Amino acid sequence: MTRPIGVMVFAEQDGCRLAEVSLELLSRGRELADQLGKRLASILLGHNVEPLASTLVAHGADEVFVADDEALAVYTTLPYTKEVARIIASQRPEIVIFGATLVGRDLAPRVASQLRTGLTADCTNLRIGDYEDPKTKQKHTGLLYQIRPAFGGNIIATIVTPFHRPQMATVREGVMRLGQPDPARTGTVTRVPTDLDGKDKVVKIIERFKAEKGVNLKAAQVIVSGGAGVGSAAGFDLLRELAALLGGEVGASRAAVDLGYIDHAHQVGQTGTTVRPKLYIACGISGAVQHRAGMAEASKIVAINSDPNAPILKIAHHGIVGDLFEVIPLMIEAYKSKL
Repeated sequence: MTRPIGVMVFAEQDGCRLAEVSLELLSRGRELADQLGKRLASILLGHNVEPLASTLVAHGADEVFVADDEALAVYTTLPYTKEVARIIASQRPEIVIFGATLVGRDLAPRVASQLRTGLTADCTNLRIGDYEDPKTKQKHTGLLYQIRPAFGGNIIATIVTPFHRPQMATVREGVMRLGQPDPARTGTVTRVPTDLDGKDKVVKIIERFKAEKGVNLKAAQVIVSGGAGVGSAAGFDLLRELAALLGGEVGASRAAVDLGYIDHAHQVGQTGTTVRPKLYIACGISGAVQHRAGMAEASKIVAINSDPNAPILKIAHHGIVGDLFEVIPLMIEAYKSKL
């Protein structure tokens, strides 16, 4: 008898290119499914996307459900909601997870509404655990702990869904480690006939404009990040010089972004990008918990701050108390002298 599906991951793709967060979720989903002793499945929608199924299997999926239709070639809300909800309802997984991307944030709540279940948004961790209802004392085992920051990041909330299935969550990009694919893994590809009618196709994409991001913080091995202490947009020019010299990218805290010093695409932290570079240089960043949530797993953290009591210095491997406009030029000069 085939084991039931414990975890199902929505595999987001655009132009036959899988979103990296979907592969991250498969890595974590594999761990969760193994803990439950059940299978890991993935949902793949699009047009001519079946070749992507092998990548999903290599990243841990036991079965990939593929719905292929011209109407699914580009994401639109109604067709995707209908087909994803149909597949989930027919397969009855314990857990369904989506990336907290623009698509995932649009799709997941609509699917949850159709299935009459709950949804926890923007999770930063997922675990399997038990829960006892404080009123009835009823015990539930093997629940999904849906963990996310709350109240502006001042507390970490753990949310459970003991009475409804599936348990659903969206997960932020970059917070789950991307595992190494195993090309030798085998899995099942199940083609699912679509059931789309005219009502599902009332929205048509006339034209699309796509632009690649100018910065890729997730892939950067070195990040030089600035906060409110940089003082101005012009102040980031010094950080750009250091980042270029080190072959890295420029990041920023939310405070710097809110002040208009730099674009949101550079933001690191709870409401920005989660990063794990080999070297993270924090310049003029106080180190609020919301920022630390996005960079604390860097292999080496160097912090430059004029305040000796700045929280960032407590997690830094190397802390420098001083004016960043004096320290960084010295770093640049020292590095160039070694070239």
